[in-house]
This record gives sequence, C-alpha cells and structure tokens, in this order.
Amino acid sequence: MSLRIVVLAKQVPDTANITGEAMKPDGTVNRGALPAIFNPEDLNALEMALCLRDQHGGHITVVSMGPPGAAELLRDALYRGADRVILLTHRLFAGADTLATSYALARAVATLGTPDIVLCGRQAIDGDTAQVGPQIAEKLGIPQVTYVDRVVELGEGTIVVSRTTDRGTRIVRSTLPVLLTIVSTANRPRPPSVRRIMTYKKARTQTELMASTEDYLETSALGDKGLLIEEWGVDMIGAEPNRCGMAGSPTWVKRVASVVISPREVKRVEPTQAGISALVEELITEHVLS
Repeated sequence: MSLRIVVLAKQVPDTANITGEAMKPDGTVNRGALPAIFNPEDLNALEMALCLRDQHGGHITVVSMGPPGAAELLRDALYRGADRVILLTHRLFAGADTLATSYALARAVATLGTPDIVLCGRQAIDGDTAQVGPQIAEKLGIPQVTYVDRVVELGEGTIVVSRTTDRGTRIVRSTLPVLLTIVSTANRPRPPSVRRIMTYKKARTQTELMASTEDYLETSALGDKGLLIEEWGVDMIGAEPNRCGMAGSPTWVKRVASVVISPREVKRVEPTQAGISALVEELITEHVLS
C-alpha cells in the first residue's frame, strides 16, 4: 500500500501572552503583534502522517494558507519529513473566516487530486472553532472523523480509528478517502531532522527569492533540487474570488476589548497554622467551601 496523504497546517500567533494589540480594529488578527508558530495540533497531524508513511509507504504533501511569511512553517514541515509543500497565498485570501478558509483549502486539495487521507489538527489556537476540518470534508464530499487520537487499522480502502469523546473513546470505521482531525494527545511530534535541515534550509518561495538580497539559487535551479516551495493563488485552484477572503466571509467581529481583572481586596494570610485555619473557616462561612 502506498498512501497519498495531505496535511493541512496553519501558522498561528503564539497566544501564550496575548494582548489587546493582537487584534486589528476590523476584527482580524494582527499577526505582526505576536510571534508566529506551527499550530500545535497540526504538528500532531503531521506526525500521524509521518507514522502512517513509515508503516505503509506513501507521499505526504503539506498545504498551508497564509501570508508569504508562512513559508517558514513549510520549511519546518520539510525538516520534519514532508515530501512536498505548498503555500496557498494571495491577497484575496486575506481576512477569511472558517467558511472562506475551508473553501480555499478544499479547492487546493481537489486540485491535488483527492488523496487517500487528509489530516489536520482538531482546531487552531487562534480561533478555537474546530470548524475548518469538517467544513473541508463536506466540500470535498468525503467522510470525516474528528477528535482522532489513534489509527487502529488501515486496510485496502478502509481505516479504523479511535476518537476521544467526553465519555471516553469510540472506535470508528470509515472508507477512504477520509478527513481526520487530530487531537494533541495522539502522539509526540518528532523534532526536525538535522540532516533534513541541512538539505532544505535554502528552500524558498518565488516571493522570497524576489525579495531576497542574498545570493540564492535561481528558481529553476531550486526546482531541480526540490527546494522550491510552491505558491498557489486563486487562479491555480480554480477558486471563485467572491468566496475567498473577506468577500466570502459572513462572520464578522463586532468589537474587540481587552479585559483586565484587578483584585478589589487583598488580604494577607499569615503562614502559620492559626492563619490557615482562620482562612479555611472564613471560606466555609462565606460558602466558598462546603
């Protein structure tokens, strides 16, 4: 068996120290305000793809939609083991909500030719909607299984997976092709390979080459060496412009506010047995503890 796998990955702002400056007045993300990282659960999806290829053979293509700077994520994907990477980038993709994002990504997957398995993270940390994966499956007309933490069995034309639920786990069988969304507990993503870093550290997009003052190889030479990161726009995937980006996004953020929580009262508790006992008694009296 030789699998054709597509992994959908997103470069996201690191939300560990998010502030009000992380959003623009129009409700879109200010990506310059926070460092960009590989969406964590998309890394789990990539690791699952790598494990499946290790076991069954095949080819992994990683697709990411984003600004030109998202090429850094795709280099990381190459360092970790991806065979092919594609950056879906165009000004018409900007400001997309989940509906417009899923449309563009579904068009990209269809352009590649529907693979055996499409993998993506359960959700992105900058949106937390968990909507894009299921919407892509619907647009492609293929089955979906969400919250997957393990592939139990993979046969000719079928797959059996374990998915997490609020009541435990559930074993699900599906036909191929299928889209799976992967949770963070599924695996531990492998680190970038030093050998692959040395091989792909000069991988660049055409946009990066045009903006660079360094003496990198020409586009044709990069392509011959497998170092050209493909850039696909609206025309390449046959997308309708009015269904992309802000034009195709019915979801709008009305207002963004920074919430500051400040204590109304500070009470010092002495680090003694008497002080702790008094605090516990007060909490019980106030019905904070029962």
